[in-house]
Amino acid sequence: MNTRRRQILKELDLAPLWHLKSETSKQNKSTQQTTARDLMFPPDPAKDSKPCEEIQQMNWDQLKLTVSHCTACLLSQTRTHTVFGVGDENADWLFVGEGPGAREDATGEPFVGQAGKLLDQMLAAIGLERGHHVYITNIVKCRPPNNRNPSSNEAHQCEPYLTRQIELIKPKLIIALGKVAAQNLLGCEDSISSLRGKLYDYSGIPLIVTYHPAYLLRALPEKAKAWKDLCFARSTMQSLL
Repeated sequence: MNTRRRQILKELDLAPLWHLKSETSKQNKSTQQTTARDLMFPPDPAKDSKPCEEIQQMNWDQLKLTVSHCTACLLSQTRTHTVFGVGDENADWLFVGEGPGAREDATGEPFVGQAGKLLDQMLAAIGLERGHHVYITNIVKCRPPNNRNPSSNEAHQCEPYLTRQIELIKPKLIIALGKVAAQNLLGCEDSISSLRGKLYDYSGIPLIVTYHPAYLLRALPEKAKAWKDLCFARSTMQSLL
Protein backbone atom coordinates (compact mmCIF):
# COMPACT_ATOMS: atom_id res chain seq x y z
CA MET A 1 0.00 0.00 0.00
CA ASN A 2 1.50 3.36 -1.01
CA THR A 3 1.87 6.26 1.41
CA ARG A 4 -0.84 8.41 -0.25
CA ARG A 5 -3.46 5.62 -0.10
CA ARG A 6 -2.55 4.83 3.51
CA GLN A 7 -3.00 8.48 4.44
CA ILE A 8 -6.46 8.68 2.77
CA LEU A 9 -7.65 5.55 4.55
CA LYS A 10 -6.39 6.91 7.84
CA GLU A 11 -8.28 10.20 7.35
CA LEU A 12 -11.46 8.28 6.58
CA ASP A 13 -10.91 6.07 9.62
CA LEU A 14 -10.68 3.04 7.32
CA ALA A 15 -7.06 2.16 7.95
CA PRO A 16 -6.46 -1.48 8.93
CA LEU A 17 -6.07 -2.11 12.64
CA TRP A 18 -3.35 -4.59 13.55
CA HIS A 19 -3.11 -6.50 16.81
CA LEU A 20 -0.39 -8.66 18.29
CA LYS A 21 -1.35 -12.31 18.17
CA SER A 22 -1.43 -12.56 21.95
CA GLU A 23 -3.73 -9.50 22.18
CA THR A 24 -6.09 -10.90 19.53
CA SER A 25 -6.26 -14.19 21.39
CA LYS A 26 -7.18 -12.36 24.58
CA GLN A 27 -9.94 -10.45 22.78
CA ASN A 28 -11.34 -13.64 21.23
CA LYS A 29 -11.26 -15.36 24.59
CA SER A 30 -13.02 -12.40 26.20
CA THR A 31 -15.70 -12.43 23.48
CA GLN A 32 -16.28 -16.14 23.98
CA GLN A 33 -16.62 -15.65 27.73
CA THR A 34 -19.09 -12.80 27.20
CA THR A 35 -21.18 -14.91 24.81
CA ALA A 36 -21.24 -17.82 27.24
CA ARG A 37 -22.18 -15.50 30.10
CA ASP A 38 -25.02 -13.98 28.04
CA LEU A 39 -26.38 -17.45 27.30
CA MET A 40 -26.29 -18.40 30.99
CA PHE A 41 -27.56 -15.06 32.24
CA PRO A 42 -29.67 -13.37 29.52
CA PRO A 43 -30.13 -9.61 29.85
CA ASP A 44 -33.02 -8.39 31.94
CA PRO A 45 -36.06 -7.11 30.03
CA ALA A 46 -36.62 -3.37 29.73
CA LYS A 47 -37.21 -1.84 33.12
CA ASP A 48 -40.72 -0.68 32.25
CA SER A 49 -41.79 -3.91 30.51
CA LYS A 50 -44.32 -5.88 32.49
CA PRO A 51 -43.93 -9.56 33.36
CA CYS A 52 -46.33 -11.75 31.41
CA GLU A 53 -48.11 -12.78 34.60
CA GLU A 54 -48.89 -9.15 35.41
CA ILE A 55 -50.10 -8.41 31.89
CA GLN A 56 -52.45 -11.39 32.01
CA GLN A 57 -54.23 -9.80 35.01
CA MET A 58 -54.82 -6.41 33.38
CA ASN A 59 -58.18 -4.98 32.40
CA TRP A 60 -58.67 -2.98 29.20
CA ASP A 61 -57.65 0.39 30.64
CA GLN A 62 -54.54 -0.99 32.32
CA LEU A 63 -53.51 -2.83 29.16
CA LYS A 64 -53.97 0.22 26.93
CA LEU A 65 -51.94 2.39 29.30
CA THR A 66 -49.14 -0.15 29.52
CA VAL A 67 -48.93 -0.51 25.73
CA SER A 68 -48.87 3.27 25.28
CA HIS A 69 -45.76 3.51 27.49
CA CYS A 70 -44.03 0.34 26.33
CA THR A 71 -40.34 0.57 25.39
CA ALA A 72 -39.61 -3.15 25.38
CA CYS A 73 -38.21 -3.12 21.84
CA LEU A 74 -36.54 -0.63 19.50
CA LEU A 75 -39.77 0.12 17.60
CA SER A 76 -40.71 2.41 20.49
CA GLN A 77 -37.88 4.76 19.49
CA THR A 78 -39.30 5.52 16.04
CA ARG A 79 -43.05 5.44 16.61
CA THR A 80 -45.37 8.43 16.73
CA HIS A 81 -48.22 6.57 18.41
CA THR A 82 -48.77 3.04 19.59
CA VAL A 83 -51.60 1.35 17.69
CA PHE A 84 -53.46 -0.72 20.25
CA GLY A 85 -56.53 -1.86 18.34
CA VAL A 86 -60.06 -0.74 17.63
CA GLY A 87 -63.57 -2.10 17.69
CA ASP A 88 -66.05 -4.02 19.79
CA GLU A 89 -64.30 -5.27 22.92
CA ASN A 90 -66.75 -8.19 23.07
CA ALA A 91 -66.47 -8.95 19.36
CA ASP A 92 -67.29 -12.31 17.78
CA TRP A 93 -64.79 -11.56 15.01
CA LEU A 94 -61.13 -10.72 15.62
CA PHE A 95 -58.99 -9.61 12.66
CA VAL A 96 -55.22 -9.57 13.25
CA GLY A 97 -52.78 -7.89 10.86
CA GLU A 98 -49.00 -7.61 11.05
CA GLY A 99 -48.19 -4.06 12.15
CA PRO A 100 -49.10 -0.39 11.74
CA GLY A 101 -48.19 1.58 8.62
CA ALA A 102 -47.45 5.29 8.30
CA ARG A 103 -51.09 6.41 8.48
CA GLU A 104 -51.75 4.13 11.42
CA ASP A 105 -48.67 5.41 13.23
CA ALA A 106 -49.88 8.98 12.70
CA THR A 107 -53.44 8.34 13.92
CA GLY A 108 -53.00 5.55 16.46
CA GLU A 109 -55.71 3.43 14.78
CA PRO A 110 -55.16 0.24 12.76
CA PHE A 111 -56.04 -0.09 9.08
CA VAL A 112 -56.87 3.51 8.20
CA GLY A 113 -55.01 3.80 4.88
CA GLN A 114 -55.82 2.20 1.53
CA ALA A 115 -55.44 -1.25 3.06
CA GLY A 116 -57.94 -0.21 5.71
CA LYS A 117 -60.48 0.86 3.09
CA LEU A 118 -60.12 -2.51 1.40
CA LEU A 119 -60.53 -4.28 4.73
CA ASP A 120 -63.76 -2.36 5.31
CA GLN A 121 -64.96 -3.52 1.88
CA MET A 122 -64.02 -7.09 2.75
CA LEU A 123 -66.02 -6.81 5.99
CA ALA A 124 -69.01 -5.36 4.17
CA ALA A 125 -68.90 -8.21 1.65
CA ILE A 126 -69.78 -10.69 4.41
CA GLY A 127 -72.20 -8.42 6.23
CA LEU A 128 -69.82 -6.98 8.80
CA GLU A 129 -68.89 -3.43 9.81
CA ARG A 130 -65.90 -2.08 11.65
CA GLY A 131 -66.78 -1.60 15.31
CA HIS A 132 -69.85 -3.85 15.26
CA HIS A 133 -69.04 -7.36 16.51
CA VAL A 134 -65.58 -6.82 15.00
CA TYR A 135 -62.24 -6.02 16.63
CA ILE A 136 -59.09 -5.19 14.63
CA THR A 137 -55.51 -5.24 15.88
CA ASN A 138 -51.98 -6.23 14.86
CA ILE A 139 -49.17 -8.56 15.89
CA VAL A 140 -47.07 -5.52 16.94
CA LYS A 141 -48.35 -2.23 18.32
CA CYS A 142 -45.65 0.06 16.87
CA ARG A 143 -44.80 0.72 13.24
CA PRO A 144 -41.72 -1.06 11.90
CA PRO A 145 -39.58 1.49 9.99
CA ASN A 146 -40.22 1.62 6.23
CA ASN A 147 -43.19 -0.72 6.72
CA ARG A 148 -40.91 -3.75 6.93
CA ASN A 149 -42.14 -6.94 8.55
CA PRO A 150 -41.75 -7.02 12.34
CA SER A 151 -38.82 -9.10 13.53
CA SER A 152 -39.33 -12.21 15.63
CA ASN A 153 -38.04 -10.34 18.70
CA GLU A 154 -40.44 -7.43 18.14
CA ALA A 155 -43.35 -9.83 17.75
CA HIS A 156 -42.23 -11.70 20.87
CA GLN A 157 -42.18 -8.50 22.95
CA CYS A 158 -45.73 -7.65 21.87
CA GLU A 159 -47.11 -11.17 22.18
CA PRO A 160 -48.29 -10.85 25.83
CA TYR A 161 -50.33 -7.76 24.90
CA LEU A 162 -52.06 -9.53 22.01
CA THR A 163 -52.63 -12.63 24.12
CA ARG A 164 -54.34 -10.54 26.78
CA GLN A 165 -56.45 -8.73 24.18
CA ILE A 166 -57.69 -12.07 22.89
CA GLU A 167 -58.46 -13.25 26.42
CA LEU A 168 -60.47 -10.10 27.12
CA ILE A 169 -62.36 -10.13 23.80
CA LYS A 170 -63.10 -13.88 23.79
CA PRO A 171 -63.80 -13.88 20.04
CA LYS A 172 -65.61 -16.78 18.41
CA LEU A 173 -63.35 -16.62 15.34
CA ILE A 174 -59.91 -15.17 14.55
CA ILE A 175 -58.94 -14.09 11.03
CA ALA A 176 -55.17 -13.86 10.47
CA LEU A 177 -54.49 -11.25 7.80
CA GLY A 178 -51.33 -12.17 5.96
CA LYS A 179 -48.30 -14.37 6.42
CA VAL A 180 -46.77 -12.51 9.37
CA ALA A 181 -49.96 -12.68 11.43
CA ALA A 182 -50.59 -16.32 10.52
CA GLN A 183 -47.06 -17.48 11.29
CA ASN A 184 -46.95 -15.70 14.64
CA LEU A 185 -50.38 -16.84 15.79
CA LEU A 186 -49.83 -20.43 14.68
CA GLY A 187 -46.15 -20.64 15.58
CA CYS A 188 -45.11 -21.88 12.15
CA GLU A 189 -43.14 -20.81 9.08
CA ASP A 190 -45.50 -22.16 6.43
CA SER A 191 -46.39 -20.13 3.36
CA ILE A 192 -49.73 -18.40 3.27
CA SER A 193 -50.77 -20.42 0.23
CA SER A 194 -50.39 -23.61 2.26
CA LEU A 195 -52.18 -22.15 5.29
CA ARG A 196 -55.30 -20.90 3.51
CA GLY A 197 -58.51 -22.89 3.30
CA LYS A 198 -58.10 -24.71 6.60
CA LEU A 199 -59.45 -24.29 10.10
CA TYR A 200 -56.89 -23.95 12.88
CA ASP A 201 -57.04 -23.76 16.64
CA TYR A 202 -55.65 -20.88 18.67
CA SER A 203 -56.07 -21.58 22.40
CA GLY A 204 -59.45 -23.14 21.73
CA ILE A 205 -60.56 -20.46 19.25
CA PRO A 206 -61.02 -21.33 15.55
CA LEU A 207 -58.63 -19.44 13.28
CA ILE A 208 -58.68 -18.88 9.52
CA VAL A 209 -55.89 -17.45 7.36
CA THR A 210 -56.33 -15.09 4.42
CA TYR A 211 -54.31 -12.48 2.56
CA HIS A 212 -53.43 -9.10 4.03
CA PRO A 213 -55.37 -6.26 2.36
CA ALA A 214 -52.11 -4.45 1.54
CA TYR A 215 -50.99 -7.50 -0.44
CA LEU A 216 -54.30 -7.63 -2.29
CA LEU A 217 -53.80 -4.02 -3.40
CA ARG A 218 -50.62 -5.17 -5.14
CA ALA A 219 -51.96 -8.50 -6.39
CA LEU A 220 -55.51 -7.87 -7.59
CA PRO A 221 -56.03 -11.37 -9.07
CA GLU A 222 -55.69 -12.83 -5.55
CA LYS A 223 -58.90 -11.06 -4.47
CA ALA A 224 -60.90 -14.05 -5.74
CA LYS A 225 -59.00 -16.30 -3.34
CA ALA A 226 -59.54 -13.84 -0.51
CA TRP A 227 -63.28 -13.85 -1.26
CA LYS A 228 -63.22 -17.65 -0.97
CA ASP A 229 -61.53 -17.31 2.43
CA LEU A 230 -64.17 -14.84 3.58
CA CYS A 231 -66.97 -17.16 2.51
CA PHE A 232 -65.25 -19.96 4.44
CA ALA A 233 -65.02 -17.68 7.48
CA ARG A 234 -68.70 -16.70 7.22
CA SER A 235 -69.87 -20.32 7.00
CA THR A 236 -67.58 -21.22 9.92
CA MET A 237 -69.06 -18.45 12.04
CA GLN A 238 -72.60 -19.56 11.16
CA SER A 239 -71.78 -23.07 12.36
CA LEU A 240 -70.33 -21.66 15.58
CA LEU A 241 -73.46 -19.61 16.26
